[in-house]
Amino acid sequence: MFYVRVLVTGSTGYLGSALLLRLKDTEYKVKITSRNRPQDWQQFEWIYSDLVSGEGLEEAVKDVDVIIHAATSPMKNVKKVEIEGLRNLLSKIQHIQHFIYPSIVGIEEIPWKYYQLKLEAEELLSKSTVPYTIARATQFHGFVENLLLSKPLFNRYVIPGRWKVQSVDVHEFATHLIDLVNNGPKGRVEDYGGPEIMTIREMAEVKINAKKEKKTVFDVSLPGRLSKAFIDGKNTNINNQKGEVTFEQFLRNK
Repeated sequence: MFYVRVLVTGSTGYLGSALLLRLKDTEYKVKITSRNRPQDWQQFEWIYSDLVSGEGLEEAVKDVDVIIHAATSPMKNVKKVEIEGLRNLLSKIQHIQHFIYPSIVGIEEIPWKYYQLKLEAEELLSKSTVPYTIARATQFHGFVENLLLSKPLFNRYVIPGRWKVQSVDVHEFATHLIDLVNNGPKGRVEDYGGPEIMTIREMAEVKINAKKEKKTVFDVSLPGRLSKAFIDGKNTNINNQKGEVTFEQFLRNK
């Protein structure tokens, strides 16, 4: 029997970890690669690799049919990982049948360096000879909570309250990416968004109620094009509400 051989890069990351959890229940032959060994990896073949230096990449991509490229670095060495790392990887995978690239909704509209580099990476991939699918998602529930709602100041959530978010469950998006494996390369597919669009203030109030916290919300108005883009909801797509797990359900299930 022939089994599709799938490689997951960035297997220790937020999305990578969700992918491993979902891939346990499939019949794919799975390899995983990262700089650090995941805690729960025994079911899969793990290969050390470094996208930037290129070390270990040839071994990682050997005998693989499909790659889900979950490796990313929003805060550190961003260009080296997102662009140089992707270029290194693409140079070694001419045999790949399908390269799945998770990306982010609205990156052409939002002037944040990480998003701009994700857009550059999409363009780099589209100009390569590697068969690919680009799957954009809105922000993950956990990303929004950790970035904006995890560290109250003096019992207050100090937040850009008017920013809009259509957050989505990372496990639902991981399942979506796995569903794309057998579909073959499709170029860019429809965006994958969460079930509702909320302001950050509304999300803070949901968290206070869900966790029965004795906290308040303090709105701050941030100047500039970046803030305006989030206020205008450029990171959302009202026409693509595919996820079902709401932010409140995410909080209650933690």
